[in-house]
Amino acid sequence: MQIGSSLVLIALGAILAFAVTDRINDVDLTTVGYILLAVGAVGLVVSLVISGQHRDRRPPV
Repeated sequence: MQIGSSLVLIALGAILAFAVTDRINDVDLTTVGYILLAVGAVGLVVSLVISGQHRDRRPPV
């Protein structure tokens, strides 16, 4: 998961959690939004850690 896709998940989760008031039978959209927010946040942290590791391995110029 890259940084862009993590940001998309965070944005989509925030929209579902805070802005959508519609109901779907047997699906709580607020909970789905919070789950997407959490997955996006974890993906963002993992992406930043991995990109930081790649940056440290380069030899100095």
